[in-house]
Amino acid sequence: MTTSDGQTPEMTEEHIDRLKENLEKVEALSKRLVEVMAGKKGHTPALDGPNQELFAKAATAYWADAWQNPAKLLEQQIEFWGKSVLNFAEAQQALTTGEVEDDDNAPKDRRFSNPMWETNPYFRFIRQQYQTNAQAIEQAVASVDDLDQKDLQRLRYFSQQIIDMMAPTNFLATNPDALERAVETEGQSLIKGLENLVSDLEANDGELVVKLADETAFQVGGNIATTPGDVVFRNQMMELIQYKPATEMVHETPIVLFPPWINKFYILDLKAQNSLIKWVTEQGYTIFVVSWVNADSSHADIGLEDYIEEGYLTAISEVKKICNVKQINAVGYCIAGTTLSLTLSLMKKRGDKSIKSATFFTTLTDFGEQGEFTPFLQNDFVNGIEEQVNRDGILKAWIIGRTMSFLRSTDLIYTPAIRSYMMGETPPAFDLLFWNGDGANLPGRMAMQYLRGLCQSNDFVSDGFKMLGHKLHIKDVDVPLMAITCETDHIAAWKDCYRGVQQMGSRSKTFVVSESGHIAGIVNPPSKKKYGHYTNPDMKADAETWLKEADFHEGSWWPLWEAWLKKRSGKQVPAREAGDSEHPSLGPAPGTYVLVKASR
Repeated sequence: MTTSDGQTPEMTEEHIDRLKENLEKVEALSKRLVEVMAGKKGHTPALDGPNQELFAKAATAYWADAWQNPAKLLEQQIEFWGKSVLNFAEAQQALTTGEVEDDDNAPKDRRFSNPMWETNPYFRFIRQQYQTNAQAIEQAVASVDDLDQKDLQRLRYFSQQIIDMMAPTNFLATNPDALERAVETEGQSLIKGLENLVSDLEANDGELVVKLADETAFQVGGNIATTPGDVVFRNQMMELIQYKPATEMVHETPIVLFPPWINKFYILDLKAQNSLIKWVTEQGYTIFVVSWVNADSSHADIGLEDYIEEGYLTAISEVKKICNVKQINAVGYCIAGTTLSLTLSLMKKRGDKSIKSATFFTTLTDFGEQGEFTPFLQNDFVNGIEEQVNRDGILKAWIIGRTMSFLRSTDLIYTPAIRSYMMGETPPAFDLLFWNGDGANLPGRMAMQYLRGLCQSNDFVSDGFKMLGHKLHIKDVDVPLMAITCETDHIAAWKDCYRGVQQMGSRSKTFVVSESGHIAGIVNPPSKKKYGHYTNPDMKADAETWLKEADFHEGSWWPLWEAWLKKRSGKQVPAREAGDSEHPSLGPAPGTYVLVKASR
């Protein structure tokens, strides 16, 4: 039974009876739902939305403008009234005649791909009126100009969140796909959807975190994160993994890769076909990767200085011992690249020359422009985070994950929720989404240092970031470096990364912009022949000019990086086995720290 042609299906009495029978199962699920919500721990309300002062200021500015220029307000209102009446009139005509006219001027929106949004008068009216309402809100927000730029940016963001949240596809009674599925399955899709909802709530102590991937389809160390290696060192901050060589000879200078501790390192080792770690071993390098501890309340007082001392500097020291070398090549991804910059500044102050070169993946160091994170980096939200951190000792993974998801709410919240809770579908077996849901908690002290000192105060590029008895500054980063950024990265915008690299003190800088975003632009193996990249040796101009004058290259940036790295990696030596007599194997890769799930 289907309604894909826009026609209403025939319903037999037997069919309706089975539908009622299935829906009676809702009672048992409802009891579970009440139980899990009754046990919900709760969190600081400030994490759920901006301070009401923002909307009060926006309303004041809007009505002040309307008072000064009433004609503009009337024009907007008349336009809204006119479109609304027209939508209703068209719906009435369609109901009377049974025919609808093609709406060629309707905005293209994949949420409304079901033919019934066009052919059924009821759904057509709902879709048209939603789009009319959305346009009216956008128009009203655009007319507010008596606010500073950050408040305007926040107002645009949160108004769009309201628009996205109120989409008719998010509600069962106004979602034809979900209604069709319910009829076709005799209500079983709704039962399954409610089971999915209750299960997600139970898994997160009452917090609604939509499961994006089928967690039963993947096993870390089983069918993902399978590149062979050994844990050769462990302390309270990290496990240090040395990967098995894939060639008989390797370059003398080893690589130490520092992944972000907001997520697990195996994004760089999801599967053999796109594993950067595996690819590096195949190019003839000794590579070590840090696997960070997943913080719990016992790590509340861990700060950035601990990540530097017991993470970066300790890893560098141990690798030098194992490989019997004086220098290593370091790589930092995202927040780990930011902290690598702090470490390099500290090493400069201390006269430590252990780093031969540094590579930065999607790394922010100048936070003067906060990009899409601006709505979440103002005091109302950060104060709320600090209050929650003081309560829990950690910044929990679900808070970080939810914030990231709301930057792409339609794709990462509403669409998966519709499929899971309304359609009753099992989440897809997608390794990237599985990794995305396998987050990590952050130590409370470290989180606040990062948010206050780096993101809000931007100390690293202004007066200096006070750490370990020194004032660390971006100009102290003077080793040869390469920075890889991504053209559509919404987390670390490439133009902001560029501005930071411009201020680094190194006389040897290579800057690359890869096509695609924060993950796909980095996990971009040459074999895929998918995303290209831009290069331009002249970094004196602004970002727009740099890109305009840059050369475009087909394919992955990985070979370009390897050619650059080869010049800084010394002679060839026999491939090294894992560890040494003082660093015996503590277990196979991917280790044990990566298996620890974030506490709720």
